[in-house]
Amino acid sequence: MARMHARKRGKSGSTRPPVTEAPEWVTMGEEDIVERIVSLAKKGMNSGEIGIALRDQHGVPSVKLVTGKSISQIMKEEKVYPDIPEDLLFLMEKAVNLHEHMDENNKDLHNRKGLQEIEAKIRRLVKYYKGKGVLPDSWRYNRNMAEMLTQ
Repeated sequence: MARMHARKRGKSGSTRPPVTEAPEWVTMGEEDIVERIVSLAKKGMNSGEIGIALRDQHGVPSVKLVTGKSISQIMKEEKVYPDIPEDLLFLMEKAVNLHEHMDENNKDLHNRKGLQEIEAKIRRLVKYYKGKGVLPDSWRYNRNMAEMLTQ
């Protein structure tokens, strides 16, 4: 499938081997993993950072193989998942950084176009999440609110 804002196609990525059960060398049980996920989420880590910490520090290659659920599902069940979805938050952080760059370099036309594309992606995601009921219908994106959320 082609990209939306570029006339290119993406590179193909590697796929994980089809493993259906956890390796026997994983020492942590399901309850231990859930507790660790909750504690790391309360420290302010997102699901990707939690997965990397579990892999590197605790030797858990895949939380889903051990628990049967993804890190995000566990965070939602334990009510420690952020109010705004992570992909939207990361895009807003990118837009805030680009706004700061544009304030200093107002003639940078390439990055102005990039900022417009990022904000278009944000608006499309907001429309999607409103339709799914993740965000309330009154939620709006603006620069000031994005700066407050990403700090």
